[in-house]
Amino acid sequence: METIRFTPEGEEPIDFYVLETTRLGGIDYILVTDEPEGDGQAYVMKDLSDPDDEEAVYEFVEDEEELDAVGEVFASILEDVNFV
Repeated sequence: METIRFTPEGEEPIDFYVLETTRLGGIDYILVTDEPEGDGQAYVMKDLSDPDDEEAVYEFVEDEEELDAVGEVFASILEDVNFV
Protein backbone atom coordinates (compact mmCIF):
# COMPACT_ATOMS: atom_id res chain seq x y z
CA MET A 1 0.00 0.00 0.00
CA GLU A 2 1.35 3.38 -1.00
CA THR A 3 2.00 5.84 1.82
CA ILE A 4 1.74 9.59 1.38
CA ARG A 5 3.10 12.03 3.94
CA PHE A 6 1.10 15.22 4.29
CA THR A 7 2.67 18.21 5.93
CA PRO A 8 -0.01 20.69 6.95
CA GLU A 9 1.34 24.20 7.36
CA GLY A 10 2.59 24.69 10.91
CA GLU A 11 1.75 21.12 11.97
CA GLU A 12 3.48 17.77 12.31
CA PRO A 13 3.54 15.53 9.20
CA ILE A 14 0.77 12.92 8.93
CA ASP A 15 1.07 9.63 7.05
CA PHE A 16 -1.93 8.42 5.08
CA TYR A 17 -2.30 5.15 3.22
CA VAL A 18 -3.71 5.32 -0.31
CA LEU A 19 -6.59 2.91 -0.89
CA GLU A 20 -7.54 4.04 -4.39
CA THR A 21 -7.25 6.86 -6.92
CA THR A 22 -9.67 8.14 -9.55
CA ARG A 23 -10.20 11.05 -11.91
CA LEU A 24 -13.58 12.76 -12.14
CA GLY A 25 -14.36 15.89 -14.11
CA GLY A 26 -10.67 16.44 -14.86
CA ILE A 27 -9.72 16.38 -11.15
CA ASP A 28 -7.63 13.66 -9.51
CA TYR A 29 -8.96 12.27 -6.22
CA ILE A 30 -7.43 9.87 -3.72
CA LEU A 31 -9.11 7.78 -1.07
CA VAL A 32 -6.82 7.52 1.96
CA THR A 33 -6.97 6.05 5.42
CA ASP A 34 -5.09 6.78 8.62
CA GLU A 35 -4.46 3.08 9.42
CA PRO A 36 -2.43 0.67 7.27
CA GLU A 37 -4.72 -2.25 8.22
CA GLY A 38 -8.13 -2.75 9.79
CA ASP A 39 -10.82 -0.16 10.32
CA GLY A 40 -9.31 3.27 9.99
CA GLN A 41 -10.90 6.60 9.20
CA ALA A 42 -11.19 7.16 5.43
CA TYR A 43 -10.87 10.52 3.71
CA VAL A 44 -11.37 11.71 0.15
CA MET A 45 -8.85 14.29 -1.00
CA LYS A 46 -8.52 16.17 -4.27
CA ASP A 47 -5.40 17.28 -6.08
CA LEU A 48 -5.17 21.06 -6.42
CA SER A 49 -1.65 21.18 -7.82
CA ASP A 50 -0.64 22.43 -11.24
CA PRO A 51 1.02 19.97 -13.63
CA ASP A 52 4.36 21.77 -13.28
CA ASP A 53 4.35 21.78 -9.44
CA GLU A 54 7.16 19.80 -7.83
CA GLU A 55 4.91 18.49 -5.06
CA ALA A 56 1.24 17.63 -5.12
CA VAL A 57 -1.16 19.84 -3.19
CA TYR A 58 -4.21 18.06 -1.75
CA GLU A 59 -7.18 19.22 0.28
CA PHE A 60 -9.92 17.27 2.02
CA VAL A 61 -13.19 17.17 0.08
CA GLU A 62 -15.82 18.76 2.31
CA ASP A 63 -18.54 19.71 -0.18
CA GLU A 64 -21.34 17.14 0.31
CA GLU A 65 -22.33 16.94 -3.37
CA GLU A 66 -18.74 16.50 -4.51
CA LEU A 67 -18.09 13.97 -1.74
CA ASP A 68 -21.19 11.97 -2.69
CA ALA A 69 -20.20 11.87 -6.38
CA VAL A 70 -16.62 10.82 -5.72
CA GLY A 71 -17.73 8.42 -2.98
CA GLU A 72 -19.99 6.62 -5.48
CA VAL A 73 -17.04 6.15 -7.83
CA PHE A 74 -14.83 4.77 -5.06
CA ALA A 75 -17.67 2.53 -3.82
CA SER A 76 -18.03 1.02 -7.29
CA ILE A 77 -14.28 0.40 -7.49
CA LEU A 78 -13.91 -0.99 -3.96
CA GLU A 79 -16.71 -3.44 -3.26
CA ASP A 80 -15.62 -4.11 0.36
CA VAL A 81 -15.65 -0.47 1.51
CA ASN A 82 -18.65 1.08 3.24
CA PHE A 83 -19.16 4.82 2.96
CA VAL A 84 -21.22 6.25 5.79
